[in-house]
Amino acid sequence: MRPLAILAFLICFYSVIESSDCTQNSTEHDQVLSIRATTEEQVNVLKNITRDNQTVLWQPASPSHITTRTDVHLYVHSGSVHHVTHQLDAHKITYSVLLENAQHLIEKQTKNETTDPRSGGMNKDRYLSLEDIYYWINKTSQEYPDMAEMMLIGSSFEKRPIYVLKLSGKRPAVDKAMWMDCGIHAREWISPAFCLYFIKYALTYYNQYSDITKMLNKMDIYVLPVLNPDGYKYTWTTNRMWRKNRSVKEGSDCVGVDLNRNFDAKWCTEGASSFPCSEIYCGSYPESEPEVEAVAKFLRSKKEVVKLYLSIHSYSQMLLFPYSYTYELARNHAELLDLAQDAATKIRRFYGNIYQYGAGAKTIYLAPGGSDDWAYNQGIPYSFTFELQDRGKYGFLLPPELISSACNEALLAVKTITLRVLQKIP
Repeated sequence: MRPLAILAFLICFYSVIESSDCTQNSTEHDQVLSIRATTEEQVNVLKNITRDNQTVLWQPASPSHITTRTDVHLYVHSGSVHHVTHQLDAHKITYSVLLENAQHLIEKQTKNETTDPRSGGMNKDRYLSLEDIYYWINKTSQEYPDMAEMMLIGSSFEKRPIYVLKLSGKRPAVDKAMWMDCGIHAREWISPAFCLYFIKYALTYYNQYSDITKMLNKMDIYVLPVLNPDGYKYTWTTNRMWRKNRSVKEGSDCVGVDLNRNFDAKWCTEGASSFPCSEIYCGSYPESEPEVEAVAKFLRSKKEVVKLYLSIHSYSQMLLFPYSYTYELARNHAELLDLAQDAATKIRRFYGNIYQYGAGAKTIYLAPGGSDDWAYNQGIPYSFTFELQDRGKYGFLLPPELISSACNEALLAVKTITLRVLQKIP
């Protein structure tokens, strides 16, 4: 037998261990599957599948959250698609293909990375690289010196700057403020896109539209477009599916901490992990990560004036509020529920999309160490987390042509809640 024939035979022989058909042991493209387990045995099988390093769990955030009631969205690298689907079939676990070719969407999103933003400003129908975002923030502060102040509040683990833009109306100083952060999870690209969209809207339509004019005249608005710059950069250069930051811990080969499990809000209890390789790793102690420490330090210095906290995420179309670390209700639960319901109702009326709303733990699952719970416990009475488009068709790979749609919905929710909060606070 010729050497090439022997090699082909061996490849086929060993692939039979995984598959009954060696001609179908891979696919050309990365895929995203929607999976539903209906028995505890299937749940255990599915948890094991999602721990494979050739898969990336999109939804829920961790295998520990998978139950018989959970819709699981799983990113599967091309070489493992047949193996994964074979296991699902063998255990009679129902699944469907959400994305046939995930790589195509990734390429579509990153093809404009080298486009010079100096040539035509921000394009609302494309995602910006970290360098382009930094340039855009600086340029915006220079173009609107009387309304936009660029503030350096800290640096990341890899020493990248963490910039906040302070937006103000053309008026005397006020004693109220709101905070908005985006990009705490690296792969959620629609989040930083919305922060930039909001900034552009606020500065462009001030003194033209009454809603944004009132907001800027009554309060300062602090916007942090990329809370996790190291992770965001990594999604552009190396791994589009990366979630955590890029910190390195002595004695561990695993990289990164989930920054939304690192705040001092029932830190590292049920719903977070002390295992460094986990996607929901809480870090070595509360505020162990420089990104979280920077945000927490800044907000502590402003907690007397900040009345509204917004953290922008994706995906699943939800408007959430405290608490996420416990099933107990926040002291002003009814008020928070009413605000979220109002925003969701308006989104459905004007855009036709449905957003779930409610306390985080009751609406999805326990998630301690989150920024919204921490902000609420600091005395910021109105604290929300938005999960933007979509519900899973594209997930973290929302196409550029849907950026405007997602941002319009989020903008409506922000304006609805903010204007009502302004009515409530003295």
